[in-house]
Amino acid sequence: MHRGARLSTLLRGGLPLAACAVLAACTPPPPPDQPQGIAPRARPANLQGPVKESPESQAMRAYFAKVQTDLLAQGLLRTDGGGRDTPYNDRMLAENFLRIALYDEYERRDGGFAQREVESHLRRWEVPVRVGLRFGPSVPEERRATDRARISSYLARLSKITGHPIGLSDSGVNFWLHVVAEDERRALGPQVAEALPTLSASEIAGITQMSTTTYCLVYALSDDATSIYNRAFAVIRAEHPDLLRLACLHEEIAQGLGLANDSPNARPSIFNDDEEFALLTTQDELMLKILYDRRLRPGMTVAEARPIVETIAYELLGGES
Repeated sequence: MHRGARLSTLLRGGLPLAACAVLAACTPPPPPDQPQGIAPRARPANLQGPVKESPESQAMRAYFAKVQTDLLAQGLLRTDGGGRDTPYNDRMLAENFLRIALYDEYERRDGGFAQREVESHLRRWEVPVRVGLRFGPSVPEERRATDRARISSYLARLSKITGHPIGLSDSGVNFWLHVVAEDERRALGPQVAEALPTLSASEIAGITQMSTTTYCLVYALSDDATSIYNRAFAVIRAEHPDLLRLACLHEEIAQGLGLANDSPNARPSIFNDDEEFALLTTQDELMLKILYDRRLRPGMTVAEARPIVETIAYELLGGES
């Protein structure tokens, strides 16, 4: 298996950082050769329409098309949300929620990240989530319109599930979502620093220099004292084919709401590194519903949250076995 990293860690000095990089292929094709000397392209002021893709971006597009084809050939990237072959009950739902929402898979050490699953605290948004959607200059207008419609619909679905205000916004943005090509992402440093001013240079480089095995990512910042999210920054590769692109949107936005970890036992779920499911599943919806239930509060430990989570899970599934 060749997988990307999913990060959940704690920034020293006040702000916990949950950084989730997702969707890595099982035995993917080798990464494309990286053309040398390609500088990020700015959009000329007098240019109408999108900037032409760089050779590097074209190579990445071909690479990820092959990745998607291979995943589909393995029966992965399902879009059915789960069915008779993926049963789960209230006990499984509660355990999966606790593992995904209250554990971190990575911790921060000396400016970097080390893989070590550690117990954390419940984190979620308490203020309205205002998503600012940004496209790189090379993304065609037709694709922008499609993505915007899909994202708007998905945010409305998430808002209905959680009972929390979530939607696209042009002002007061606190969740930045960038859809960018390879060379455009490398020029995102100033935007990342402005949106998440507490990040170090090496952490910003984790976004701008994202490896090929990382298909997309989200960094979400919460206040150390309250465990309440206040900012998030997500990056989606513009080179992704349709389903892989939609899968990234589904997982990164949902993770940015507070489901930051993975669990190999969570099925059906997109919060599982096996890529079986591409889109938010029935169990994922229930985990989001639990996360934003007012009986839970940000900052809770596993021990504090467990009895409440078990009660909510039982209410949602009625003790199904």
